[in-house]
Amino acid sequence: MEGLQDKLRRPLQDLRISVTDKCNFRCQYCMPADIFGPDFTFLPKEEILSFEEIERLAVVFSKLGVRKLRITGGEPLLRRHITSLISRLTKIEGIDDIGLTTNGVLLTKEAENLKQAGLKRVNVSLDALHDEIFKKINGRGVSSNVVLRGIEAAIRAGLGVKVNMVVQKDVNESEIIPMAEHFRDMGVTLRFIEFMDVGNTNGWNFQKVVTKKEIFNKLAAHFELEPVDPDYFGEVAKRYRYKDSKTEIGFITSVSESFCGSCTRARISADGKFYTCLFASKGHDLRNILRTYPDEGPLVDKIRSVWERRTDRYSDERTEESVRRKEKIEMSYIGG
Repeated sequence: MEGLQDKLRRPLQDLRISVTDKCNFRCQYCMPADIFGPDFTFLPKEEILSFEEIERLAVVFSKLGVRKLRITGGEPLLRRHITSLISRLTKIEGIDDIGLTTNGVLLTKEAENLKQAGLKRVNVSLDALHDEIFKKINGRGVSSNVVLRGIEAAIRAGLGVKVNMVVQKDVNESEIIPMAEHFRDMGVTLRFIEFMDVGNTNGWNFQKVVTKKEIFNKLAAHFELEPVDPDYFGEVAKRYRYKDSKTEIGFITSVSESFCGSCTRARISADGKFYTCLFASKGHDLRNILRTYPDEGPLVDKIRSVWERRTDRYSDERTEESVRRKEKIEMSYIGG
């Protein structure tokens, strides 16, 4: 037990902050139409953290070792004046990197403003180039061309861009090679994400998973790939490079090759809950502390206590039975 606890006491370096629970899109992980229909009630404005509260939290987390911030949602670009928040966060001492995860729909309009506010990079979700496949996945009839134009706008603005593709069996496997070819030619990193049992509404089971090994074998039949060493401890993606190219691909393998033991990231939901795992069922309320105590002490004590006692190993321990039994927070609420 002692060895396990030592293994889990990893530094807290990476914080994902959800700024809204709303989205203008569907994806394979969250917000299915039969649940998140037009009458669905999202969080009231007073329950969502203000920019001032998010900034306070980010300052405290930076003092506890966080160096990377990722702004997520829902869709973060739906939050009004989001560039104002990014500008605030860039001024926090100790924060070296600020990124944003988006579905790309609003990037054409916002990319330049995001760059001017100090954002360094975006991760864009795109699960298919083929329009009919993509429209079926997003459930809103949004064309892949809309997202592609957003990616191009981000590149023109000088933002770093990575594209995330969730691969699901019998849904978009046919898009693996076209996506790889397209983004290799653009010089953009594409990351393949195994279809995961995030939340309770995406109809997940093991039979829908296309593993990293399966994806890699498909790619290896078309491209020469060579491994790339991690940039830092706790890096989630397993990285490869197209031979004779600087362009990379990556794999997020939390189903077939878990990485709980090296996890250094935490998440804050839009209403101020602190989660130590993407597959958590319970968060720890920081909003009440923020709104009750003007000084940092109680926040520091709570965050440190939660992180140092974390025992999250869901991906290590996942079984068909545990998947059926465990209630997990929805991706639309906690972010990626």
